[in-house]
Amino acid sequence: MASENPAKKLKMDSPLIGTHSGHFHADEALAVSMLRLLPTYANSPLVRTRDPEILKTCHTVVDVGAVYDENARHFDHHQREFNTTFPGHSTKLSSAGLVYMHFGKDIISSVTNLQPGADLDILYEKIYTDFIEAFDANDNGVNAFDPKAVEAAGLTKKFEDRGFSIASVVNRYNYSNSKAQDENKTKDQLQQEEDARFARASSFVGEQFVIELTDRASAWLPARNAVKLAYEGRLQYDPKGRILVLPDGMPWADHLYTLEKETAIPQGVEPQVLYVLFPETTEPDSKWRIRAVSKENGGFQNRKDLPDPWKGVRDEQLSEVSGVPGGVFVHAAGFIGGNKTFDGALAMAQKACEF
Repeated sequence: MASENPAKKLKMDSPLIGTHSGHFHADEALAVSMLRLLPTYANSPLVRTRDPEILKTCHTVVDVGAVYDENARHFDHHQREFNTTFPGHSTKLSSAGLVYMHFGKDIISSVTNLQPGADLDILYEKIYTDFIEAFDANDNGVNAFDPKAVEAAGLTKKFEDRGFSIASVVNRYNYSNSKAQDENKTKDQLQQEEDARFARASSFVGEQFVIELTDRASAWLPARNAVKLAYEGRLQYDPKGRILVLPDGMPWADHLYTLEKETAIPQGVEPQVLYVLFPETTEPDSKWRIRAVSKENGGFQNRKDLPDPWKGVRDEQLSEVSGVPGGVFVHAAGFIGGNKTFDGALAMAQKACEF
């Protein structure tokens, strides 16, 4: 972490990144970590300051300076007139969204080796939607649901979840372990420790971004074609199209919801899949899972639970109550179950459809 000494910064070969000092947030922590995924910034030092003269020495500035100018590489969103959003979205960008909008495709290529084309474009949109936009919303005070509508509906939280987010984790890095010891430290020492905490926070949030990106590139993206083929062949397992059979475990939910929205449904076929079947492993004698499809992506309500009498039941007792040999288990919440064979899992799904 660079100190706030302009003379030292001018000697550094890699482009200097600047952001503000003081209390830090998830958006600039992510913005800095994303920049460093590019070869240009891989070894870039960082200066954290609010001094305009020092910021002038920086190659790229994020989340400070009240200027958004792509050509000058200034990416702040705090100015009154700022209202930029990611294409196709309505959430005002933070420094994370700005950096991602301008550098995202290059970052994806750098991390995954994906070349420009349809797959990169799909992944660029997906990562913004599923990961980056929440950072933008959090920093700009945008709620996932309209608070007035929630209040009017009389809805209340079942539990407190403020501490259960990346933003809350980043916020914890703001605080020193011992305020009593801080009283005996110089201003420079306190700044160095604050910078070190920011570095750890930025590393943490950057790691989450890379995990999200690499998983989407290596598993989610290739699953698109496999889910499409399974969707097109679903009528062989149920004439109403309520059962989807996959060749192995994969990220299927996003692709299924998209296919259901975009595909013309033949007469006599149900518009929604109720259950998805997949093997536990790639071994020939693998057990099979049956998964109830959620009403919404990521939600805990299912379109149709596995039957109530099966819930929380295992092994021989499950085989007896379901009437299907080879029962392994059904979760007490009714969202997933298992059978020793594909034929058994299929029979369970077919019975569940009619239950």
